[in-house]
Amino acid sequence: MDTAPTFQSLPAADLPSACCQDSCCAAEPTLAVAIDTERPALIRRAFRLEYATVAWMMVEAAVAIWAGMQAASVSLLAFGIDSLIELASAGVLIWRLTVELRHGQAFAEGAERRASRMAGGLLFALAAYVVTAAGWKLWTQTGETFSWPGLVITMLAIPVMSVLARQKIAAAEALGSGAMRADAMEGVTCGWLSVVVVVGLIAQGLTDAWWVDSVTSLGIVWFLVKEGREAWSGEECCCD
Repeated sequence: MDTAPTFQSLPAADLPSACCQDSCCAAEPTLAVAIDTERPALIRRAFRLEYATVAWMMVEAAVAIWAGMQAASVSLLAFGIDSLIELASAGVLIWRLTVELRHGQAFAEGAERRASRMAGGLLFALAAYVVTAAGWKLWTQTGETFSWPGLVITMLAIPVMSVLARQKIAAAEALGSGAMRADAMEGVTCGWLSVVVVVGLIAQGLTDAWWVDSVTSLGIVWFLVKEGREAWSGEECCCD
């Protein structure tokens, strides 16, 4: 008698259907979906990670934006606004996990792809703002003042985002969630963005040069665009 095989996990490219052949899916052949009995526990773990992200991002955004306004720093303001976008991304992930618990995985995946593109668009807009503001400051030769609160919050962000990103990547692989992986990659980018801002603030404190903030701001544009592209392309990762 023939018996049908039972599969515990599937490659990420096979989740919606076998038709996905693009480079995004091909780059992650080992991504697996947890069996149903394990998935609720993994979702609870993902909830905890996103709640921790929300708590940290609220502090990070508030301090960075306040410090940026006090110091007239484009780089700190951009860092704070990026934190707000990541806060919104974490909120979307919490909503996505709630939807899955109530309506099922397929419904949630469609919702998360739309939300991912919205986050990508916001990051592109932030990159355009940074280029415009930094260009204006270079043209008018206006600089910032050194900010201790800004330095402290960006230095703390480096280890915090590193830990959260590693935990999210592991959870994303177990859940087979492209949106959570994208959220984790945003955390990695935020960590590198923090490094750039820290270097700029230290240089500003040591040299008091008027152009340091503008140059640092232009330096973080690459990270913002990279983060935006990852969020935007997430919708095209697998076919419906």
